[in-house]
Amino acid sequence: MLLAIDSGNTNTVFAVFEGDARRGEWRSSSDAKRTADEYGVWLTQLMALEGLTRGDIDACILATVVPETLFSLKTLSRKYFACEALVVGEPGVELGVEVLLDAPEDVGADRLVNAAAAHSRYGGPLIIIDFGTATTFDVIDGDGNYFGGVISPGINLSLDALHAAAAKLPRIAVERPKSVIGKRTTPAMMSGVYWGYVGLIEGLVARIKAEFGAPMTVIATGGLAPLFVEATTAIEHLDPDLTLRGLAEIYRRNAPK
Repeated sequence: MLLAIDSGNTNTVFAVFEGDARRGEWRSSSDAKRTADEYGVWLTQLMALEGLTRGDIDACILATVVPETLFSLKTLSRKYFACEALVVGEPGVELGVEVLLDAPEDVGADRLVNAAAAHSRYGGPLIIIDFGTATTFDVIDGDGNYFGGVISPGINLSLDALHAAAAKLPRIAVERPKSVIGKRTTPAMMSGVYWGYVGLIEGLVARIKAEFGAPMTVIATGGLAPLFVEATTAIEHLDPDLTLRGLAEIYRRNAPK
């Protein structure tokens, strides 16, 4: 079985695949100080609840946008599962994606994984919107190449900044308000954040399509994606498992024959 690890700025997701079937998925906060042993004890206990053992794992692939976590995650793979992790972004790892940027090394590993998975499933050209710590818009051309993108603050970052900078504004949860016009402070904040992000999505999708100059399919992924998909026709597909499935596909592309 394959252990796939997606280490983001906020959360690290672990998933076990048996072929195309996902046998389990677990989420941890991304902490650069967490050791391989801490990961190992936590993960093996959760695996046991699904009837999985350390011996079931014979391969590992990981992608991280937090370089400080790389050593612990590679050690986890080696020490607890007796295999060397395939690391997205390291030399020799074939993604099936060409990066058409002036500085290809600037693109996060998670965005390249998403590109590979989305092109495999949906073809192209594509816009992939990932609702993570940052909200990213990735542009994939018809051949599956990474053409460019847009990075904006994630909605939770915006909420934290609003609360921190304005003493009288409370911390609020992200949810769809009943109306656009708020009659009190909290509903007004909820409306500004929620409908403001819907406007961001619709505006950027329209501008990207106009600049690219061809019809494009729009896919949403990430934890908050379901909340926004229901509010706009600019997004055509919701694919919450895009990154994990992409990791599994990249491993199969690079697995020893």
